[in-house]
Amino acid sequence: MSATGTIKIKLIRSVICTPQSHKDIVKALGLRKINQVVEKPDTPSFRGFVKKVPHLLALVSE
Repeated sequence: MSATGTIKIKLIRSVICTPQSHKDIVKALGLRKINQVVEKPDTPSFRGFVKKVPHLLALVSE
């Protein structure tokens, strides 16, 4: 968690051959390409997204 109250989320694996619900979570986060990083507010809902698909996403430290 950074001082501004945001988290950086990185897509580290492909969503091919994953359940549709996992694909929906990744799409809702705004991730489309492998190694793409997005910055989202540090809220329980976004933390929950990351916990649902930990094999696809990683939190990027600065």
